[in-house]
Amino acid sequence: MSNIESLLPHRSPFLFVDEIDQADKEKIVARHLFTEKEFFFAGHFPGYPVVPGVILVETMAQSGGAGLRKLGILPGNALFFLATVDKVKFRRQVRPGEEVRSEVVNLRISPKMIKQSGKAYVGDELAVEAEWMCLVSPGNTQQP
Repeated sequence: MSNIESLLPHRSPFLFVDEIDQADKEKIVARHLFTEKEFFFAGHFPGYPVVPGVILVETMAQSGGAGLRKLGILPGNALFFLATVDKVKFRRQVRPGEEVRSEVVNLRISPKMIKQSGKAYVGDELAVEAEWMCLVSPGNTQQP
């Protein structure tokens, strides 16, 4: 996990990328295993825990950002914040113990903005798809 922490400013319990399997200018593929210990399962929903949809979108966005940082496209201290989320479709619930594979496509990248689209899968089953835009900020030069 420490390698991922060098690529993302996020930290537990809000870090949703475990591994990056592929990162090139066309596509980023990353994985995250949602364990039963995730903070949100206690309330979403007791007796039938599922990963909240917004967390799945966040997982794809984090995957895309980590891939861009791994490629050297985002500077190490840059922060990126979701600005828009479009065309979201939830296709399958994600439950504790399931690994999500995010496949992210870079649509447009500039020094101030990132536009990506992605699909997240459990095995071969599509769980969610979306497009999003992140605004890039120079960030804090001091690391916690």
